[in-house]
Amino acid sequence: MHRRSLLAAAALGPFAAAPALALAQGNARARTLRFMPQAALAVLDPIFNPTTIVTTHGYAIFDTLYGCDRSLTPKPQMAQGHEVSADGLTWTIRLREGLAFHDGAPVRSVDCVASLKRWMVRDGFGQVLARVVEGWGTPDDRTLTIRLKRPFPALLDALAKPAASPAFIMPARTAETPADRPITDMTGSGPWKWVAADYVQGSRAVYVKNERYVPREEPADAASGAKVVHFDRLELVWIPDGGTAAAALRTGEIDWIEYPLPDLVPVLQRDRNVKTQVYDPNGFLGFLRFNHLHAPFNNVEVRRAIRDVMVQPDYMAAVALSEDWRECHAMFPCGLPQVMEFPPAPRGEAAMQRARDTLKAAGYTGEPIVIANPTDFPAVTQQGRVTADLMRRLGVNVDLVESDWATTVARRAKKDSPAQGGWNLHNTNFPAAGIANPAVSPIIRMHGDGAWFGWPRDEGVEEMVNAWINAADRGTQASAMAELQKRAWDAVPYAPTGLFRLRTAFRADLTGVLQGPNPFVWNLRRV
Repeated sequence: MHRRSLLAAAALGPFAAAPALALAQGNARARTLRFMPQAALAVLDPIFNPTTIVTTHGYAIFDTLYGCDRSLTPKPQMAQGHEVSADGLTWTIRLREGLAFHDGAPVRSVDCVASLKRWMVRDGFGQVLARVVEGWGTPDDRTLTIRLKRPFPALLDALAKPAASPAFIMPARTAETPADRPITDMTGSGPWKWVAADYVQGSRAVYVKNERYVPREEPADAASGAKVVHFDRLELVWIPDGGTAAAALRTGEIDWIEYPLPDLVPVLQRDRNVKTQVYDPNGFLGFLRFNHLHAPFNNVEVRRAIRDVMVQPDYMAAVALSEDWRECHAMFPCGLPQVMEFPPAPRGEAAMQRARDTLKAAGYTGEPIVIANPTDFPAVTQQGRVTADLMRRLGVNVDLVESDWATTVARRAKKDSPAQGGWNLHNTNFPAAGIANPAVSPIIRMHGDGAWFGWPRDEGVEEMVNAWINAADRGTQASAMAELQKRAWDAVPYAPTGLFRLRTAFRADLTGVLQGPNPFVWNLRRV
């Protein structure tokens, strides 16, 4: 056996079997889907933690009232349909027949209301919706009503939000958990059932087919349509080393890798037993997030200076193939409607010196600058290291704190000073669907303590976000969008590093891999 196969077997632990046992368990293996996600699953509440891996877990066991297709159009999912009153103030949503939770209890309208209320506390789009909700009604177990203070045409976009904390429906008893405390009950109504006994935090997660699940009749399309499961068992397997993971895919020990290392994609494409495809045609926007609570990045001039010396090709070459990225000097993903691109600042040593002078003028005297960076998330890891190199060339005293993704996310949530466990800089990325407009994007918001990690504050930006959300017509909305982008570019809540498309890789005998902002663990079949 080759060294990488041995490493893969060690990483898979109990999933790797001796030859005789593997033969005896051949049929069980054929009915098992093994998926290697982009990060280890260490948190289970998809409302409490909006990262992609937790959202993937959430989609497996929970469902949503509405789901977005690849074009980001909301479609009924748990909902049979809806009606809107003539004045636009009352939405009546009817649930499909046959919806049941994993414990056999029917999904009721009160479960939906409780779930949406909890989601609205934590999610940015949910918070926008909460401000216009006058009240809720549950006239019967299959009907819920939402009464609004004013018309809110984007309501379905909120309920169908596909990434960074979708509005998952849970039993009311679970949804009554305070929003600042993660849930522990994984009873959902989705196509997979959680197997708590087989969960190893940060290593593996196991699910079994939900035999009670009643899929829709429409074809599967991203998070919408029929969520048909053709496997008996789903195993999320975490292999920290990207080369070992690729070897495990090539030998058939795993079936699907969410993000193979970019430099290994050509190798996988030459293997007749492996296929690759674009993960999400809309792409991902990479960015550097500043912590606005602490010096020196609480100074807008410093943020602008750093943004203007960032060389996007340096970042993009580290995470994607040359044909899969482009520069994107914008506050929203380039290529989407109404997105405004700004000319990059002149680069070179003169710009670098201006950045050094700006840091000095802001009072920076060599204090350690903490860059929080994961070691196990390739699409982020390399970007963080490019930032660290840039900051060192600017004369900054860099403290590159690298850890697994779960630990990095926990540190990112801290508002403490960098010297007390907090941070200054953090690279990450968002799927275009998760930041496509001001209502869904958490990273454009600049409302201080309530904002996404980094906690920026700028009243002008917030004014234009609300103007876009409350626009009465498309013309007014377009004007607000243009003004918002100009103000946000000047305020610099974050600095874009480029727009890229990732490749996902899977065994050639696996069909039905859907495209979208998250991996969707249904519609998959082994030929």
